[in-house]
Amino acid sequence: MTIPVYVQGAWFLGAALFIFGLKGMSSPASARKGIIIAGYGMLVAIAATFLIPGLQNIALMALALALGGSAAWISGKKVKMTDMPQMVAIYNGMGGGAAAAIAAIEFAKGDAHSLATTVLAVIGALIGAVSFTGSCVAWAKLQGVLKKAHRLPAQNAVNIVLALIAIGLGGAMVVMAPAQPELIFGFFAVALVLGLIVTLPIGGADMPVVISLFNAFTGLAVGFEGYVLGNPALIIAGIVVGAAGTLLTQLTQLMAKAMNRPISNILFTPMVASGPGEAISGSMKELSALDAAAMMRYASKVIIVPGYGMAVAHAQHKVWEMTSILEEAGVEVKFAIHPVAGRMPGHMNVLLAEAGVPYDKIFDLEEINGEFGQADVALIIGANDVVNPSARTDKTSPIYGMPILNADMAQNVIVIKRGKGTGYSGVENALFYTDNCRMLYGDAQPMAGEIIQHLKAMG
Repeated sequence: MTIPVYVQGAWFLGAALFIFGLKGMSSPASARKGIIIAGYGMLVAIAATFLIPGLQNIALMALALALGGSAAWISGKKVKMTDMPQMVAIYNGMGGGAAAAIAAIEFAKGDAHSLATTVLAVIGALIGAVSFTGSCVAWAKLQGVLKKAHRLPAQNAVNIVLALIAIGLGGAMVVMAPAQPELIFGFFAVALVLGLIVTLPIGGADMPVVISLFNAFTGLAVGFEGYVLGNPALIIAGIVVGAAGTLLTQLTQLMAKAMNRPISNILFTPMVASGPGEAISGSMKELSALDAAAMMRYASKVIIVPGYGMAVAHAQHKVWEMTSILEEAGVEVKFAIHPVAGRMPGHMNVLLAEAGVPYDKIFDLEEINGEFGQADVALIIGANDVVNPSARTDKTSPIYGMPILNADMAQNVIVIKRGKGTGYSGVENALFYTDNCRMLYGDAQPMAGEIIQHLKAMG
């Protein structure tokens, strides 16, 4: 099919808008503008596609756009910020599934392709299918539909066998092209099951890494399938998404490093202790919201460490209000973000930005860790494993060696926590038992509200 010059020009414009949009997304200050620019790019590319002469199935395409666009618009308007990780997971899964569906249609049509193109189609189909079912499992875990990990006997052996079968079937599809329907069906069935089986045993603590990894998979799948079709618009979109997927792969490696666990360990080894663990002496000591307010009001420096508990309680606005009151009283306040805090990369940064926290008050682990020793108070809000000092000393702990925020080195530590339970690793937090730590039990939002009331009363 010959693509008119004006359509190709419109696709080029759409590609340029994609790139400018991605540039905008590189900074939190311009991220919203970047998303809007990229959205216009997609609108231009889609509109131009309908101008191709001789295009078939226009009614079905319009119906698909209407259904998908409506669902995305409604869900995007209604989703809570705390539910954003699972939305990212399921949208990413849809992208991988779409790439796999494109490959399935090409295989079913039986059109002749070069050897290289067929190989790329098989690879894109495999990783797209794995990303689809794996992302669906990630969504179910984050949404609470699947409340625990499910691990099969000889889990790793099953993973390896399924992967080898999928690769074997894919190789057969390349050699026997055009492949028979039975072979195509078997290949996709095994690939989809592989995504399920690999992801089911992975716990919530590892979900940020899993989401990033499947994002990278989707990017690669879209890039491969764009080349297979020889469609300029899809090739351009695939290149952009593939490049983003490559960057996300690097981010995944950084997050895995932040957890002191290789990606292979996250995917194939459950997070369990290798021994009884170090004995923890002392006891948890409670304090009141009034005491917490007084400790921070008369401090010189306070470092706040937000975690998923802050997100669940929707407390980010109250936390920022509390911060503003402290700063008006002359207290220096900073925010410390661990790379794997929350349920996806940047989760805490997004929540704090939504509340209006200036970007220059938010620091990552490497930037802030050296300052905890000079802090009068470290306020932990719903974080657990990322501030557990056992990661430094307990070689039997599943989090041993994981870089942590040095909150325990502050003069005083206040922990706002809903209960006495452990974090997602299942490891007891030694910080909570230290002499300089006090516990303020309750949801983060009402507790922050009480602290704000006492701060206002102190003048």
